[in-house]
Amino acid sequence: MKAMIFAAGLGTRLRPLTDNCPKALIPVGGKPMLQRVIEHLKANGFDELIINIHYLGDHIRQFLSQHQNFGLRIVISDETDELLETGGGLWKARDFFDDGTPFLVCNADILTNIDVKAMLQQHQQSGAMATLAVRNRITSRYLLFDNDDILFGWVNNKTDEIKITRKIAPEAKMKMGLNETYPLHEFAFSGYQILSPEIFRHQRREGKFSMIDWYLDICGSHRIQAYHHDDDIWIDIGSQASLDAAIQAVNTL
Repeated sequence: MKAMIFAAGLGTRLRPLTDNCPKALIPVGGKPMLQRVIEHLKANGFDELIINIHYLGDHIRQFLSQHQNFGLRIVISDETDELLETGGGLWKARDFFDDGTPFLVCNADILTNIDVKAMLQQHQQSGAMATLAVRNRITSRYLLFDNDDILFGWVNNKTDEIKITRKIAPEAKMKMGLNETYPLHEFAFSGYQILSPEIFRHQRREGKFSMIDWYLDICGSHRIQAYHHDDDIWIDIGSQASLDAAIQAVNTL
C-alpha cells in the first residue's frame, strides 16, 4: 500500500529546536518523529511512501539513507524551491499513486496510534472519495459534517468565516420543519486521510493550496466522509508544550 507523508514544514513555533533541524526530525522519546510515523505506517502494511521536503530537506534525505529507507520504497517529492502546502504537495506527487487503489496521506509532526487499517476499511465500505480522521477537540477551525458524517463545509470560529459547499438533499429538506435548521456538527481535522485516486480527476487549483480547500471544492458533488477516533492518542508536535506532552505520551503507544 502507498502513503504520502508531509514533512516540508518550517517548524517556526519550535525554534530554536528547528534552527538546524527540520521539524520532522525533532526527537520524541529518543526517536525522530518521521521515524515514528514511518514505523507506524510500516506496521500497518504500507510499503511504498512518498515524502515531501522543503526546509533543510537534505537532512531528511540523509536520515532516510542512513536507515536504508527502513526497508521500504521511499520516494522524495522535492519542494525546496517552493513550499506548496498540503493540497499542492499532494498534487505534485500525484503520479506516485498510479495503481488505482486507495492511499493514505498524513503529517510527519503528529504523534498518534490511530488504527489506519480500520480507517481504510471504513473508507472502502463507504464508497467515499476521501475519508478524514476527525476528533472532538478544541480548536479555532472545524470541519462541518451532517448526521451521516458527510462533509458539508468549514468554519473558523475565531474570524466567523464559514463555507458551506454541499447542498441539503431534497429528501432530507422535505422532512425538515418550517423553521428547522439542518444539523451540522463541528469536528477538528486530525491530519490523517485516506483517498481514492479518483480525487485527482477533480482538482482545479494551481500552485499552493490546502487539502481543506480541495475537499471544500468537491464535497458538494462527492462523498467526503468522517472517521472518528476520539479514543486514540493524538498530539500535534507544533509547539514546545505539545512536544513535551508527546514525550510524556510515547510510553503509552
